[in-house]
Amino acid sequence: MHAPMNAATEPEQPTTSNTQAPAEEQGPSIFSLPLTPLRPTDPLRWLALGWADFKRAPKLGLFYGLCFFVMGHALLWVFRTAPAYVLALSAGFLLMGPFLCLGLYHASRALEQGQAPRLGESLVAWRPTRGTMAIFAGVLLILEMLWGRASLVVFAVTFNTMPSTDKLLPALIAPENISFLITYVVVGAVFAGLIFVTSVISIPMILDRKVDAISAGLTSIRASLQNPGVMLLWGGLITVVIGLSMLPAFLGLLVSGPVIGHATWHAYRHIVPRPA
Repeated sequence: MHAPMNAATEPEQPTTSNTQAPAEEQGPSIFSLPLTPLRPTDPLRWLALGWADFKRAPKLGLFYGLCFFVMGHALLWVFRTAPAYVLALSAGFLLMGPFLCLGLYHASRALEQGQAPRLGESLVAWRPTRGTMAIFAGVLLILEMLWGRASLVVFAVTFNTMPSTDKLLPALIAPENISFLITYVVVGAVFAGLIFVTSVISIPMILDRKVDAISAGLTSIRASLQNPGVMLLWGGLITVVIGLSMLPAFLGLLVSGPVIGHATWHAYRHIVPRPA
């Protein structure tokens, strides 16, 4: 008779762990996401596509344009009551603008899919990604608050007392205050650049792909670093268009605001190709 085999002598079977999926099953890293190389003419093409979307859904666009119009008059009120905050709060167009344009991004996506965009649906387009949007808004809000504090510091070290609003512009452009102007503009440019680079395509990417805030922000930064000249041109073009729209009592924002919102969607769609 053969003795029963001892359990200790049985060959051990290799064990496999299911706690970690293979690298290829985890999806590509956000840093390996391919981005489209840009040409200097692309920003103009994005604006043309934005204008085409505005003409296809003018009522929806004018609603959001009215929101930008109100924001412009709010900025004017700040200039009259607290001029030190004007430059910092002007970043509200960079901060609030992309979130206000969520409805326009939603409308452009609907038009691209052959659907008729609806105002009600565009107003709640943020709901599926509200947690991520809140985190990203918090990051931009911190940058905005730092900008405001830096602007106040520059004013404080230059003026003993705040000039009145009717004498503010002559005081700012006086020859003895040229160093103040340079510092103020440089500080504003640094913070405006940070906000722009971080958010230029982040919000439409979160809406479209439902990625996390960090991935969207890093992708936006990658796009700006890979195409610095074109993205600088795009930011300058937005600044010029918005600036000119403010001149006739902010009425130009009724059209330029939604057009730039639609154009931003097309910029995102061009920079980050759709997955196969």
